[in-house]
Amino acid sequence: MSVRIYVEGGFEGNTSNNCRAAFRKFFEKLVRPGSFSVIASGSRANAFRNFSLALRQHKGDYILLLVDSETAVTASPWQHLGERETDGWHRPVGASEDQAHLMVQVMEAWFLADHQLLADFYGQGFLRRALPRQSDIEQIAKADVLRALRRASKSTSKGGYHKTRHGFELLEQIDPRRVRAASRHAERLFGVLESKTAV
Repeated sequence: MSVRIYVEGGFEGNTSNNCRAAFRKFFEKLVRPGSFSVIASGSRANAFRNFSLALRQHKGDYILLLVDSETAVTASPWQHLGERETDGWHRPVGASEDQAHLMVQVMEAWFLADHQLLADFYGQGFLRRALPRQSDIEQIAKADVLRALRRASKSTSKGGYHKTRHGFELLEQIDPRRVRAASRHAERLFGVLESKTAV
């Protein structure tokens, strides 16, 4: 059985390719190459549509949905997605609780699990003290995550944080062990991936 991961992110051309490659390289630090595939779906709505379609078209595979939570999470992933006014997604027929996963509150929160990686990536001019100090990265609001990354990096030669110019490269480099230690939803995702791709 192969695992198919439908992720929010990537829109056209190289952006989609870079998104797919970054998630693939990140997950390959956890599970063996070739045991899964990443499908960059663009918008979160497209990710959910693609996930729902894949449940019907790829019955022999294990299908996962991975999107930003956008806000704090106080319920199960499916309940969170169903109750968000701008989502309103209900668990499709045939999907289990373990097939919906959230990056809480946004993918970039994962980077805050490793301040040293950010400092090394941006180099001279990086303001490490501008980063939030919470050990539980899920408690940092999406707007605060993005604001902190831009503020910390704005005086570097790379310029302020930009999702497509910096985000995917950072995702390739970050250590999943740091992410899982700082995010219970990441730990949940990684545990499912490891279980479903085990030889």
